[in-house]
Amino acid sequence: MQIYKPSYFNAYKFSYKLLPLLIIGFLFACSGQNETKQSLSTENPPPTAVSMININSASVEELEKLPHIGKQTAREIIEYREKFGKFRKSEYLLLIRGISDKKFREIKNLVKAE
Repeated sequence: MQIYKPSYFNAYKFSYKLLPLLIIGFLFACSGQNETKQSLSTENPPPTAVSMININSASVEELEKLPHIGKQTAREIIEYREKFGKFRKSEYLLLIRGISDKKFREIKNLVKAE
């Protein structure tokens, strides 16, 4: 009577032979991503303080220039500002109905509260 022994060790030997190829492929893929990130960062410089929109003095038209901010959301920002006073921080935009966390992350570098 023969006892069946699974060939786990043969599978591990095979995977050890492929390990260097997997490592080289991973390193090659990572190096390509870094180059892409560097080229994107040099093409689109971050906004400067001059080009930032002051949410305490901006009009509806100026606020509409922000990504994903429509006329209704711009009006809500101004209504909130008139009702509760100036924004002390740009993070207070999260209190506005229609501005989600995702939207705020997209516009936080484009607005300031002064």
